[in-house]
Amino acid sequence: MARTLGAVVAAVTLIAGVAAVYVYQRLTSFDVERVTDDVVVIRGFGGNVAVLGTERGAVVVDTMNFRLQGDQLRELAARLGGGPVQAILNTHYHRDHTHGNPGFPLGTAVVATERTRAHLLERDAGYWRGEASGNLPNQTFEGEHLLRIGGKTIRALQLGRGHTDGDLVVLFVEDRVLHAGDLLFQRTYPRIDLEGGGSVPAWIATLDRVLALDFDRVIPGHGAVTDREGLAAFQGFLREIWAVAEGAVDAGMSLEETLASARLEQDAGYTAFSVPFVFRRDRDSAIRQAFEEAQRSSRSE
Repeated sequence: MARTLGAVVAAVTLIAGVAAVYVYQRLTSFDVERVTDDVVVIRGFGGNVAVLGTERGAVVVDTMNFRLQGDQLRELAARLGGGPVQAILNTHYHRDHTHGNPGFPLGTAVVATERTRAHLLERDAGYWRGEASGNLPNQTFEGEHLLRIGGKTIRALQLGRGHTDGDLVVLFVEDRVLHAGDLLFQRTYPRIDLEGGGSVPAWIATLDRVLALDFDRVIPGHGAVTDREGLAAFQGFLREIWAVAEGAVDAGMSLEETLASARLEQDAGYTAFSVPFVFRRDRDSAIRQAFEEAQRSSRSE
């Protein structure tokens, strides 16, 4: 009996050790793609991170899921961006774009919209207590916030609701590169954070204002680097799921009927994404969230 119990304990310990090594490797493995001479995108377990190199050091957009990742990103950004990180911009409040902030030195400029800071304090308060509170956004704004660092111009713009009600986009002016945050999911199904102020029809309108900006390349919150056409194509997908959801609610259809009958054409090549036992983003989840918003709108009329 004792031998059997010992064998079980040893097996569990081995499995736990292997799992820990896998998780550590997953969290600290990054892919780097150069977009221009001075802009790179870093991909890993979390939202896409942009690094802008300047004469004074690096500017970072978003910081992934964990402090451990933030520690790694700080060092990587300094190497890629010509020196220590001068500023962080958080595109919205979700953990996969903000929870790496505490990996950066206290006192680092952290830029976000006022709504994003409010969501961090209200909807994610448990994480931002204690020491982490020093890495909350400390430069907040509505509309536009302009940074000039080391010969580079960085425009942070809040152009309307979409994924949340605090989204910003970051325009690296001289490089003509836009980090769209989660206002763009490139060829993958989006999350519509209704509780965080997100809205499909507002998102469509916001993307009109984004497309009016002057840029060539686009870094999405998730997915591959794209261009203006890629951004417009995603807007077309949003228009399609909103038409499906609004039409179904107007016709008195149930959610189950809507999911069964919906025929989409704008999501060709889209992939689902999931974290086991946590969430799944796919065709049905996108339609479900759009349907819920359409129902709310119908009831309020």
